Amino acid sequence: MPELPEVETVRRTLQRLVAGKTIQQVVVTLPRIIRRPPEPEAFSRALEGATIVEIGRRGKFLKFVLDNGLLLISHLRMEGRYGLYQQGDEVEKHTHVRFLFTDGTELRYKDVRQFGTMDLFSVEEMEHMGPLLKLGLEPLDEQFTFEAFRGVIAGKSTKIKPLLLNQECIAGLGNIYVDEVLHASGIHPERTADKLSGNELHRLFDAIVATLTKAVEAGGSSVKSYVNGQGEAGQYQLQLRAYGREGMACPECGGEIVKFIVGGRGTHICPHCQPLKKGRTRRKPS
Repeated sequence: MPELPEVETVRRTLQRLVAGKTIQQVVVTLPRIIRRPPEPEAFSRALEGATIVEIGRRGKFLKFVLDNGLLLISHLRMEGRYGLYQQGDEVEKHTHVRFLFTDGTELRYKDVRQFGTMDLFSVEEMEHMGPLLKLGLEPLDEQFTFEAFRGVIAGKSTKIKPLLLNQECIAGLGNIYVDEVLHASGIHPERTADKLSGNELHRLFDAIVATLTKAVEAGGSSVKSYVNGQGEAGQYQLQLRAYGREGMACPECGGEIVKFIVGGRGTHICPHCQPLKKGRTRRKPS
């Protein structure tokens, strides 16, 4: 599933490609992608004639801001992707929603797994309903301070990995980047948050900001099928230090990266750098 860096990369790409374009027609060929309104015809009518003002993001959700007072909230789930095409180009398999623009181009949503979702809300409705209301701290926002982070993490008896994966605590982190930030901060994923020292919380906070910032700069991680709105792969997978490196050498100490299950999720760690009990002090991520 695309995580914050990948969704932010898609957002930036779509901002360049489709902001300012006016929707002439919407074609929906897989109705279950559209959750609100439940009728694809109503979804299409509501968007026809609207101009895309900007593309926003909240956690792993994309926000299409329209000039008619509506917001299109899109979640890519496992393998959803957007791409800009010319009208008349061959429509590829697994294309489920097409936004035809007045300038002869069209934005297409493809999804092999068919798990993606789209919801339409008015700006007023978004203030008291919708999937964004329960999202936690936005880790690249200026309001993501150490004090705010400590407020949602410290004192909880939950294992730190599932806690970081909880979108109601911190929005946008997924399996890839949780493994990466825990490795960077030298924290074992099964340690509980209430047992982390102040120094460890600082290291974890710094690792979240540094890792996500670098991943966004690299265009995200193309571990499986992720590409941005122009079909380009990310490059941060070349910098991964723990995730997906089972049996390989830890870039920190040279020990072997191992994989096991934590909270039902495949998890990659260096047992030497991330001891379950309190171990050596790691340097802060740069």
